[in-house]
Amino acid sequence: MDLLEEAIIYSTIMHQGKKRKINNTPYILHPLEVAQILSSMTDDQEIIAAGVLHDIVEDTDGTLKEIKKRFGERVAMLVNSETEEQFPGEDRASTWQKRKELSLEMLKSSTDIGVKMLWLADKLSNMRSLAGAYGEVGDKLWGMLHQKDPSFHLWYYKTIAEYVEMELNKTGCYKEYVDRINYIWPGTFDTSKTKYKEYREISVDGCKRIGKGAKGEVYRYDDELIVKVYNEKNTYADVEREISLARTAFVLGLPTAISFGIVSVGKGYGAMFELIDAKTISELISKDIGRVDYYAGIMAELALAIHTTHTDNDKLFPDASIQLKNWVKRAFRDTDEELKDSLLEKIEKMPAADTLVHGDLHTGNVFLSNNEPMFIDVDRMSVGDPILDISSIYLFYIGYAIIDPDTIKEFMGIPLQTAEDFYYSFIKYYFKTDDKEMLSSVTAKAELFAYIRLIGQIRKKKTLSDKDRADINMLTEKVRIISDKISGLGILA
Repeated sequence: MDLLEEAIIYSTIMHQGKKRKINNTPYILHPLEVAQILSSMTDDQEIIAAGVLHDIVEDTDGTLKEIKKRFGERVAMLVNSETEEQFPGEDRASTWQKRKELSLEMLKSSTDIGVKMLWLADKLSNMRSLAGAYGEVGDKLWGMLHQKDPSFHLWYYKTIAEYVEMELNKTGCYKEYVDRINYIWPGTFDTSKTKYKEYREISVDGCKRIGKGAKGEVYRYDDELIVKVYNEKNTYADVEREISLARTAFVLGLPTAISFGIVSVGKGYGAMFELIDAKTISELISKDIGRVDYYAGIMAELALAIHTTHTDNDKLFPDASIQLKNWVKRAFRDTDEELKDSLLEKIEKMPAADTLVHGDLHTGNVFLSNNEPMFIDVDRMSVGDPILDISSIYLFYIGYAIIDPDTIKEFMGIPLQTAEDFYYSFIKYYFKTDDKEMLSSVTAKAELFAYIRLIGQIRKKKTLSDKDRADINMLTEKVRIISDKISGLGILA
């Protein structure tokens, strides 16, 4: 007996007597349908077998240990990716959103194509049932489910579509899935997603990498074009949103590069930009560190242009304080509650603003073409206090050195002393003053947020070393000391 046949027999036995919630059909038909959907995307028997077994742990007495013993480690891993955490003693309706959020995190962080396929196949099967029932009973459908609010179901199924889109958007299964979502919630997705669409495929092999950030890498494609290659955590919707942000910033009069097309780069997406003979300011400084003061002045003028641009588009540009609060929550989750609450309270008291901040401002994101600056990477653009950008400048040019001086050289491409010179020249030009007391006050606030971000970045590691823990303690103490000395965290009056 082969793997798939054994999985079908085992699943049939384990699901015996169980019925589907909506149409009262034998439950086994659902995992078999999931397996059939998977077989249209892959011939990998382990992935298909996982489709047959995906509800065993969640809905029967079967265990992951038994699945691993019978069907192997990879099948067990795939099944586990689809198994929601249970909360014994709590009502399933009350834990619905919590269970979904936790399982979505597993999907988002996975790089295994089998996990993405399994999720898509399972949810497509569910959407077929939901769409069929919705066509028959309309909104009465939601009363049959644990979660009665249809907007939560839309959030869940739409998020899944975005998480698997990068690798599976060309499959018929994905297009049918999107089509079923649009049937229940019209207009959720552009109808072009349900039709055949061929993306231009490019390779960046042999291309010079000229920038790197949290969301991806930037390459010089040829003399006229650059391409930003997004990492696997970014969905097509993320790329579309960043392009929309750039276009809006351009309309507001800011010098940002506009992508003229989304391309396919390996398993990911890329955005193409026309930047003829342009070089990043990081490249220019590294070639002539004697002009660091000049380039700092250009960056300061660009920052001021961004920070004095007003917008009332609060749907596209979120409040920057949200990002500041997230930095604090990430750094001090489950620890230093008093310090965390104090910082959050101070952020809450920062004056509201309708002026833009870039969110990821540094010389690797700014190109110089014909001596004119042009910035990219606007996915974190928001409205709020400029301290968000100034603290980023401090982090990239000085802050990282407190943990590892080599980080600045690696990330910015310039020596540490040159980076420090750049920061102090930048704030001198930005505030148009040599007043040491005033610049020291601003630097303290920038330092505070830079160290908070560093703590959060260290905590993201799966395993903390002794040095990591020592660094967290050292940075936390610095944050505490700075916070005690200053009352307001922003620079806006």
